[in-house]
Amino acid sequence: MHRHESRSTPLYQLKAEFFKTLGHPARIRVLELLSEREYAVAEMLPEVGIEPAHLSQQLAVLRRANLVVTRKEGATVHYSLTDPHVAELLKVARTILSGVLAGQAELLADLEAAQGEARPPS
Repeated sequence: MHRHESRSTPLYQLKAEFFKTLGHPARIRVLELLSEREYAVAEMLPEVGIEPAHLSQQLAVLRRANLVVTRKEGATVHYSLTDPHVAELLKVARTILSGVLAGQAELLADLEAAQGEARPPS
């Protein structure tokens, strides 16, 4: 994106594009791994569980979004986060998701209890 475009693009649209970049399970998994430490591509493969070509595509998306950077060591490419706030964002997302899921579990329990009360005696 050009600098001129970012000034004329509303912040909410830029945020939407940012979250769209995060909107793939493999990219989230990669970012979770990189929240812990730097990883070589070969180390990530078994952890992410996708084909090498697919991992390469997902890493390219994260690179273009400036969420990760690379460092070459011989033939090995290492990835790391560009900003530790990405790790914080993932932690906050986990906290929110835990609360949502806990609320859903409570709702499900209430629904099941209500269904049990509504059943006619056999």
